[in-house]
Amino acid sequence: MHLTQRAHGSNGGSRGRPHGWTLSEASLARLFLAPSVSVLALVALFPVLYAGSLSLYLYDGRDREGFTGIANYAHAFSDERFWQAVLATFTFTGSSVTLELFIGLGFALLMAQAFRGQGPTRAVILVPWIIPTVIAAQMWYFMFNIQPGFINHSIPLVPRDFNWLGQKGWTMAALIVADVWKTAPFMALLLLAGLQVIPQELYESARTDGASAWRRFLHITLPILRPTILVALLFRTVDALRVYDLPKVMTNGTFGTETLSMLVERYVIQTVNPGIASALAVMTFATVLGVSLIFVSFLSKNLLLGSRA
Repeated sequence: MHLTQRAHGSNGGSRGRPHGWTLSEASLARLFLAPSVSVLALVALFPVLYAGSLSLYLYDGRDREGFTGIANYAHAFSDERFWQAVLATFTFTGSSVTLELFIGLGFALLMAQAFRGQGPTRAVILVPWIIPTVIAAQMWYFMFNIQPGFINHSIPLVPRDFNWLGQKGWTMAALIVADVWKTAPFMALLLLAGLQVIPQELYESARTDGASAWRRFLHITLPILRPTILVALLFRTVDALRVYDLPKVMTNGTFGTETLSMLVERYVIQTVNPGIASALAVMTFATVLGVSLIFVSFLSKNLLLGSRA
């Protein structure tokens, strides 16, 4: 906390004598924000710290038996089911977020154009994002299921009895399709906000110089949009790493679609073991935090390079 000393001048009072101490504006802002920041930090950190403490104990059902150190973590790392959940989580995250980025960018470029019917077009694109995830998951479950089999009846090359949700690989593909349909509009909305702050004078100057639409996209849109893309990727990656409701409703974790969040739920409700469940929750939190820090690091570097440009 910085303090600023005020002193009176030559004509009114003794020279150099301290009259009083005042807070600088930055220190005053920190002082006012300190209570709310402290409460938010407590609310955010308490569950993590509490889960961390639970993960250090051995449980028989819900009864605590004794301190076990990192044995629960060692058990999780030695469990093949844990690594299958890690693989499913990262496969789902990498595939869905990548597709959402490209599709969302296409939607954003479309919504940024001025044309008749722009309002209804934006509304139609954003409708899937408005639908609750559980309802969307149930809808896609019926669409991919053999009965009534909407997908199988709509694609000519797919057999009518093809079981999308009953085969490893295809089940994950169905999950990814459902997630991309649901959340690509959210990615588009974030990217649209970034597109709308790009000065139109840059495009007009590029057109005057004879730059094609593709070159304008590569040399104007993408460089300026890079920080927004990183923010959108951060939001969607963190959300996808914690995915639970979509695979829970569509597949219940069968055929290689059990994610880390679902595995935690199974150790909380089915195989009751708060120690292992807490260890898995802490590892999931550490994974999400690590990915977030990587994105924030890239975002900080891009913002710094942009400010220097």
